[in-house]
Amino acid sequence: MVSRSRWTFITNHGAVLALIGEYSQITAREIAERLGITERTVRQIIRDLESEGYIVKCRNGRVNTYSVNDHLPLRREERRFVAVGQLLNLLTSDGRLPSEPGADS
Repeated sequence: MVSRSRWTFITNHGAVLALIGEYSQITAREIAERLGITERTVRQIIRDLESEGYIVKCRNGRVNTYSVNDHLPLRREERRFVAVGQLLNLLTSDGRLPSEPGADS
């Protein structure tokens, strides 16, 4: 039996962004469970995305609501002509990111 390596095409930042883009009130815990990463990692990624302007977080009582600035360019220099919204459209089919672990590999 050949063992498969565990790398994926989509980084954790991209996967978190896709989930936030689809589910504006998703919690860090829900994201962590879907992606199989720690909640602490998710919170750091959310801070990264927010500090760079890719997402905006609004607090409504005890619930955070997120919106994605889908017009911003990707961060890779050679792909700055691609908007985040274009990437999110490619990552989702029928508007949903597959929730199965390893679906993006």
